[in-house]
Amino acid sequence: MSNVSTSETRLKATFRVKLNGKAVAIETVGQAYGFITSLSTVEWMEFKSLHGDARAALEAAAENAMLSVQATNALRALFVRARLL
Repeated sequence: MSNVSTSETRLKATFRVKLNGKAVAIETVGQAYGFITSLSTVEWMEFKSLHGDARAALEAAAENAMLSVQATNALRALFVRARLL
């Protein structure tokens, strides 16, 4: 898939994170990919490995929906470590 951020593949969980005081629900691979790539690399620097893992897992899940469990788990690990959940 050329544009992962347009993927409608559902994650296995809905993540509700607060960003700038506003609650954001992340339900699809595309939404998650857009969220973690919209922030600059510097903002994710502390979590570089987890960010890379989540990004790769989301890209794979956009190609193959059977990988959405792995993408959900990678995203959860990133969000927990970054204290977004």
